[in-house]
Amino acid sequence: MIAGMKKLFSRKRTAKSQSGDKREQEQPKLEKRAASEEPSYITEPEPLSAEALTSDEVSAMEESATAIAIEEKPQKTKAKPRKELLPPYDGPVLEVRNVHRSFQTGSRIIHVLKGIDMEVKPQQLVMLKGRSGSGKTTLLNMLGGLDQPSSGEILFSGQPLQDWGDQRRTALRRREIGFIFQAYALMPLLSAWENVELSLRMADVPRSEWKDRVGHCLDLVGLSKRVKHRPFEMSGGEQQRVAIAKAIAHRPRLLLADEPTAELDSKMGAQVMAVFRNIIEVEQVTICMTTHDPTILEVADHVYEMADGRFLT
Repeated sequence: MIAGMKKLFSRKRTAKSQSGDKREQEQPKLEKRAASEEPSYITEPEPLSAEALTSDEVSAMEESATAIAIEEKPQKTKAKPRKELLPPYDGPVLEVRNVHRSFQTGSRIIHVLKGIDMEVKPQQLVMLKGRSGSGKTTLLNMLGGLDQPSSGEILFSGQPLQDWGDQRRTALRRREIGFIFQAYALMPLLSAWENVELSLRMADVPRSEWKDRVGHCLDLVGLSKRVKHRPFEMSGGEQQRVAIAKAIAHRPRLLLADEPTAELDSKMGAQVMAVFRNIIEVEQVTICMTTHDPTILEVADHVYEMADGRFLT
């Protein structure tokens, strides 16, 4: 067995030496072949002398080089201007013309609004007064483009909302209308500052404007010292003022408020109405709100009293 293994190893050594000898024999042949072949190089064309070119050719080359340099120079892209949803208009902010709204429940049709005509001028505080079920909230939803009339017209700055598509009305609400709800509608885990900032994010306001705008709005409603507090750390009146700051942050033309003082006592309600009068003057915004509180009617520019889907004259 040992003799057989020695014989096997000797065969392997012989094969290796033969292959080595073979490579040594082929190496001179390869070197000789490489020497016989001419080396090939990538050569650059010789530059043309100025004497060999005519004046027309020289000028053409200079123009070409200039054109290439202009193309290679990075072009500054201008930011696209924000597209306006509404053309300039000097008339009323809102015009409501013979608006009807019906809802069908099974085989029964319920008439909620029965021929509403109204007008809201710029920088006015207009109130819709009436009991629950009189149609106030239904009308307010249509003024904000959240609902459509069964018949009649609603014009926002001269534009018929009922003829617009859902996407365009959504863009209008984000940029031109602010909403204030009875239940405040604040994010509970966000601070007052972050709640107001959120409305700027949704309205696509440039980030560079956020800090100044949020600070201005909270100062306008008297909450500059409560910016880090969350809603549960505030009173009802303070939460409502945060909601007002949030609603005006994106500089809307119209502010719609659905019974903003319903959950407040008379003192807090009076503070909220004082804030409304202040922001109308400072922000030049128009406010339309619903209420059934007779104690705040005296601060309004115009009051529409509703009953059974109609205005009382």
